[in-house]
Amino acid sequence: MEHIDSRVLETIVLTANDHFFIVDGTGRVLDVSPGAAAVYGMSREALKASTVQELEAQGVLKPSISLEVLRTGQPAQLMQVTGTGRRVIAEAHPVLVDGRIERIVSRSRDLTDLQLLQDEYALLQRRFSDHLKSSHAGPPEEGDLEADLESLQVRSRVMREVALLLKRVAPADATVLMLGESGVGKTAFARQLHRWSRRSDGPFIEVNCGAIPDNLFESEMFGYQPGAFSGAARQGKAGLLEQAEGGTLFLDEIGELPMTMQTKLLKVIQDGTLTRLGDTRSRRIDFRLVVATNQALAERVEAGAFRLDLYYRLNVIPVTLPPLRDRREDIPALVEQCLAGLNRRYGRKKLLHSSAWSELMSRDWPGNVRELENWLERAWLSSSGDLIDAHSSQEELAPQRPDGERDPASLLPVTAGMGDQESLPDYLGRVEREVLAGLCRQLPSTYAIAARLSISQPSVVRKLRRHGLSISRSG
Repeated sequence: MEHIDSRVLETIVLTANDHFFIVDGTGRVLDVSPGAAAVYGMSREALKASTVQELEAQGVLKPSISLEVLRTGQPAQLMQVTGTGRRVIAEAHPVLVDGRIERIVSRSRDLTDLQLLQDEYALLQRRFSDHLKSSHAGPPEEGDLEADLESLQVRSRVMREVALLLKRVAPADATVLMLGESGVGKTAFARQLHRWSRRSDGPFIEVNCGAIPDNLFESEMFGYQPGAFSGAARQGKAGLLEQAEGGTLFLDEIGELPMTMQTKLLKVIQDGTLTRLGDTRSRRIDFRLVVATNQALAERVEAGAFRLDLYYRLNVIPVTLPPLRDRREDIPALVEQCLAGLNRRYGRKKLLHSSAWSELMSRDWPGNVRELENWLERAWLSSSGDLIDAHSSQEELAPQRPDGERDPASLLPVTAGMGDQESLPDYLGRVEREVLAGLCRQLPSTYAIAARLSISQPSVVRKLRRHGLSISRSG
């Protein structure tokens, strides 16, 4: 039976499409599938006469996944760049006897040809699309959307209809009211509307009405004159409304606008003028107004929290963006765009395992695109290798609120209060060290820590050096 089992194993290794390595507990290569020679640039005999330590040192394996398994004792997945310049995805599993690694079985799949085929297919698709445009075989207005909507990654019919509506109304200056749940992409579509408009060369000023404290709202929105109040800048300041001159003013979360500011905004819309805080003369302004909300403004009006006359002024062209669960066709393109952005930001090239796609496509995403992006970033940062699977995001970097946003305080450790003899600098230093130590265990690089803390990467390096910390996860 042992002879038969060895023949079965040999048949698997010789005939598999994947490239197999079988390594012993010291790193010596015991067997290699024949196809590995072309990928790794060495004959099967030369590979079998070597060790994974030597192959990594020679740049044949960059890096060696078997060495990763020997180091951690756990299965591993990662992306390799071989000595022949080919990109492969590798995964390896230890074979344990009495708790000791006796063998490591790894397999790799060459992605280079697949990537070339995908690039070739994309080129054919572009040529086909260009042909349709040149032959006018289709609605020209919709055909023009292809390039314009590339950054929005719109694929579903319902979102293309929304985009077509926005493109039709873009040349006019009519106010657009964008409705939809939190995170559906209202800001992104507002920016696209601005790019389509005749004001595209002007500024796009975005204001979150729920993020500015009430006591600062008037000075931020309308600006102020020198000496208008204690602490005012000596030269005065133009408000956000003035900064939108000649462009588009986008007021997000318009339902959170304080009642006193609703009255002032209505006057600006009606008269086309504003008066800075502390000034006596009015200034004429010219901008295109786009507003957005995830609230039912009509109900806010009935509750007495929103002015009826302002509601009618804003509700000129209402546009509803559907939730992500009603347009799942958009998920793959959004995922690819977000993953590409994460790879650029953190300097790696991670890919999604097939198991992740079923998770991504089956979720309802109550936080919509924002929640999807947060899920992907959490999964990207949680995966130790270059392959992100369905379980990567289960190592929660931070709990999420129902709207898909991450709780900014959730990564902070539970820190004891100040000791009786502890000074404030010592206490703050201890808190800083605990925060950094936790992030060193959770995140793969100083760049990821810098992004999480909103500080520069050199600052992170200096702080880690001062506290004697280092990244503890492999990456």
